[in-house]
Amino acid sequence: MNYRLGVDVGGTFTDLLLIDQDTGATTRDKVPSTPSDPSVAVINGLERICAKAGIEPSAINHLMHGTTVATNAVLEAKGARVGLVVTQGFRQILQVARSFVPGGLAGWIIWQKPEPLARLEDTVEAIERIDAKGAVVEELDEARIRGDLQRLRDAGIEALTISLINSFTNPSHENRIAEIAKEILGGIPISLSSKILPEIKEYERTLTTVANSYVRPVASRYLGHLDEELKSRTGDLRLHVLRSDGGLMGVEVASQAPVSMLMSGPAGGVSGALWIAAQAGYTNLLTLDMGGTSTDVALVQNGVPSIGRETTVGDLTIRASSVDVRTVGAGGGSIAHVPELTKALRVGPQSAGAQPGPAAYGNGGTDPTVTDANVVLGYLPPSLLGGEMVLDKAAAVAAVSGVAEALGVDLHAAAAGIIDIVNENMFGALRLVSIQQGYDPRDYALIAFGGAGPLHANALGALMGSWPVIIPPSPGVLCAYGDATTTLRSESARTFIRQFSTTSADEVIGLLRELASEAHSELAGEGVAESDRTATYQVDLRYHGQGFEVPVDVSLAELESDGLSVAGNRFDAEHERLFTFSLDAEHEIVNLRAVVTGGSSAVEAVKIQQGDKDPSQAFLSTTPVWVEGVEHQAGLYDRSLLESNDRISGPAVLTEMDSTTLILPGHYGDVDSFGNILIWPSAR
Repeated sequence: MNYRLGVDVGGTFTDLLLIDQDTGATTRDKVPSTPSDPSVAVINGLERICAKAGIEPSAINHLMHGTTVATNAVLEAKGARVGLVVTQGFRQILQVARSFVPGGLAGWIIWQKPEPLARLEDTVEAIERIDAKGAVVEELDEARIRGDLQRLRDAGIEALTISLINSFTNPSHENRIAEIAKEILGGIPISLSSKILPEIKEYERTLTTVANSYVRPVASRYLGHLDEELKSRTGDLRLHVLRSDGGLMGVEVASQAPVSMLMSGPAGGVSGALWIAAQAGYTNLLTLDMGGTSTDVALVQNGVPSIGRETTVGDLTIRASSVDVRTVGAGGGSIAHVPELTKALRVGPQSAGAQPGPAAYGNGGTDPTVTDANVVLGYLPPSLLGGEMVLDKAAAVAAVSGVAEALGVDLHAAAAGIIDIVNENMFGALRLVSIQQGYDPRDYALIAFGGAGPLHANALGALMGSWPVIIPPSPGVLCAYGDATTTLRSESARTFIRQFSTTSADEVIGLLRELASEAHSELAGEGVAESDRTATYQVDLRYHGQGFEVPVDVSLAELESDGLSVAGNRFDAEHERLFTFSLDAEHEIVNLRAVVTGGSSAVEAVKIQQGDKDPSQAFLSTTPVWVEGVEHQAGLYDRSLLESNDRISGPAVLTEMDSTTLILPGHYGDVDSFGNILIWPSAR
């Protein structure tokens, strides 16, 4: 038996998708998340989904896991106490930071500068110096650094970062300090900037490495404990963790460099959306992942998600490759409230979370949430999770009634207001990844998933002009689908500052081959055969004299045939798309990067039975829904009984185990051969 399991831990639910790799058959499930120890929900879910599928846990040989452990450590300020070693003269590097203040022109008046992840009193200076070309200018004072490390040990640091100036060109001093630190600090984890981010810009390099140290103890403990628990139940199971850029990495790599998985959860949704949409023939996508706590959106162009060189979590922005995901505090559990001062309705970012959850869940929650508004408007059926969770409509009505009273409107108007505001919040996030980046959303399909996404997708498609709106099968567990169908990925980078006139294509090709070799070795260690590995290359370019760079993709074959001009022309085009102009100035290389991925997943989407366009076999009854202040009788359908070619006219509510889809009046949904629902406006 050959099974793989995708597990995605969210703020409200932990989603699981079990795939039989021999037949492609899937089993899905959701269990409540356990924020105090996320591994409990993973183990509970594993045992439950195995019982549901009728298999033993030992039949699972591969588990792919998207986790928010590192993310939560940053957001909740529950990371380790980090000691920091810098070159003499750079002790205040984290305090000086970059002169950027978020907000408008007067943002500096109210903005509170976040506290650095490594305290100033836990920062020590090493007497040493290496120049920009890697030559040793001043030898390391080992006696001095020994004394400083002993003081950090006595102060109670829990992790150590070593980030020396110009170490990306020559890591010898960082390596030597690490050797000394191992003698003095014992088993405290040590992170070197020359390994975590061997690139120019000392502040970004230091901040990223400190962030790695900050989350490393909690992440390594969690992954180690989870790996041990899983193997005790399954035998020789391989556990891989989703990276922020949508690839997978092994437990050992993830434990040493957890900064690479800060956006692990959202990346899984984009990977799953890309996989299922490609089966349906769509490669230009806007993704909408709406869960119980927040909504993540991203853009996919020509089947490739937009990968940024920065990862932002809360107030922390670091240099690490990640899917360009924007997050807003808009989820099914987002709480609606009417401030006494303004009397203006607000929704989120506060969330009812998993406990107690929305009032309709019947777990003691009383605050009005987006889910409660959906219940009041009739968009949610009487029960969720295949009948396991019965909704308390009376509690939802009571909760939303408080908002209606505060606003002086009727119940349905208050519920509709909650839905309109949360939709506008998500609309704003979608504009950030499309229009603000120079992309026309009308050229993209909108794929919606997460437990709440399909309820709001039709309305957002109309706001964006993005058609069709795609509702994939099992939308509530699509992040787990992404975890289960993505591939291993390794990245290696190096700073190489050269103007085109001072280097050559041959020199660049040689360095890219070296970087690819380093990345290949990591995947070889994970057991990926050489024939299953693919290398891609990227060059960070700027105009000479410019203060920032833009990454462009290149291939070795292009460089060999056309020289560096192929990268320069590509950079000019991207610069013009981003900023509406390009310059007649010399191009300059800043960084080189090689990315090696494992073979594509062997899992294929399962086709559903072909029908005759009549969805009557899935029709259950009619149910009242309120749209724009008018009551309609909507068709209620069991999505699991729909067949390929079926067409469902709105208004309609489609129920399934893990999510509910709403088709608005004036729209219809077509079912494709893979079970996707493609929603279009009737005017089409």
